[in-house]
Amino acid sequence: MRVVVIGAGLGGLSAAAYSRQRGHDVLVVDAGSRPGGRAGLVEGLGYRLDNGPSVLTMPELLDDVFGAVGATLDEFCPIKKVDPMYRAVYADGSELHIRHGLEAMTAEINGFSGPKDAEAFGRFCTWLKDLNDVEVPNFIDANFGPGRLKGLVELARPLGPALQLIRLGGFGKLGPKVASFFDDERLRRIFSFQAMYAGLAPYDALALYAVITYMDSVKGVYVPEGGMHMLASGLAEALTKADVELQFDTEVRTILRANGSMGRVTGVELTTGERIAADVVVCNADLPVAYRTLLGGVDAPRVARRGKYSPSCVLWIAGVKGTPPANAAHHNIHFGHDWDGAFKALIKDGALMPDPSVLVSLHSLSCPSLAPEGKSTLYVLEPVPNLDGTIDWSRERNRFTADLKRRVAGFGYPVDVEIEEVIDPLDWERRGMERGTPFALSHTFFQTGPFRPSNIDKRVPGLVFTGSSTLPGVGVPMVLISGKLAAERIDEGWR
Repeated sequence: MRVVVIGAGLGGLSAAAYSRQRGHDVLVVDAGSRPGGRAGLVEGLGYRLDNGPSVLTMPELLDDVFGAVGATLDEFCPIKKVDPMYRAVYADGSELHIRHGLEAMTAEINGFSGPKDAEAFGRFCTWLKDLNDVEVPNFIDANFGPGRLKGLVELARPLGPALQLIRLGGFGKLGPKVASFFDDERLRRIFSFQAMYAGLAPYDALALYAVITYMDSVKGVYVPEGGMHMLASGLAEALTKADVELQFDTEVRTILRANGSMGRVTGVELTTGERIAADVVVCNADLPVAYRTLLGGVDAPRVARRGKYSPSCVLWIAGVKGTPPANAAHHNIHFGHDWDGAFKALIKDGALMPDPSVLVSLHSLSCPSLAPEGKSTLYVLEPVPNLDGTIDWSRERNRFTADLKRRVAGFGYPVDVEIEEVIDPLDWERRGMERGTPFALSHTFFQTGPFRPSNIDKRVPGLVFTGSSTLPGVGVPMVLISGKLAAERIDEGWR
């Protein structure tokens, strides 16, 4: 079977690998000049700057993707542990390092907030693992639907895992659940901030999203040698070796169908006018954008059109003269004072956080080859409202960026810039991301699992979606799984 994949992001590359494993003839086309999609790269003056995902977890999923085409992760994209995984810096000046391993982290917590919270960490990890062991095989690594009713039935069948999730408290709220383990409010923050990855405040997120905390704070954080973009370039190289064809600088204008805007998919038409025939098209473009731009006459699912989208971010990446402070880690989270108030402003009011928290990642700290000797890379991310919010980024961009740089300098990082890029919500929108957010629909209950836009559409036989805007959701692990789920769809009878 001939499969054309639109987009060489991590979801598209994963779908290509698993489709090839199933014996299909696969072509990947991408409008850009290199693989990666959102996992992009800026190069210049001896710097290599990642401008996409910064945190890598669940490396076993990468093992599976590379293994699908007979390759190994070590061969094409060697990775190593990041330890400490995070340095949490609080407004009171205290610092906590999140370390690999139960014993090391228990000792860290004991010295930070005492034996009671240290003992609770073991129980917390057990609960997280139980949650993960129920969720991943039954609710994450699983296709649902299409159709909300059918998906809801599938969600409860078999009933055992759903009941087990209820017993674990997965449908309670994340914030109170984490607080039931730890007395120290600072620990509650570092073990619940992951709700932001799902586009939610910890006090609004369901406790089942603590599975994200398990993926990074328990299973561990890693970094590829050469930076995060190596995930995409390494996988593209492995695909090529497995006889998957990749064409770059190749933009798709429309997805072709048997009867104009009706019937099954027959291939794609490029902006050059060239047509490429296909039995199945896998689309890695942001789902609502793809419906609007590539599928004339077919409305996106209601949840994609009217749903609640995650906050966006301003990302500042830079190559700078100098090196970071001695106490800096690979990933540094600088928390503001007003935790709940920041989320209220960002998510409920669509306004800037009055007391923001900021992620500063120092990729060159773990991979010195990413910057010239005596210099450093900076990756600075601050959550901001998406384009449904109240900010006029055409006016506020310069002021906001200047303020962000001032605060980063105040944290002690070098800011003598030699090369840089700033990406705000308008830039994300120009890059094809709905509502100007790289984090897609937020993971509220009714936008998750069977309620999330399906990776297939009964109105468009032969089309499959992959990426963060469909099943199972946002983040590198989820996007890699989405490629596997897309490949499974190809061989199903729904076509």
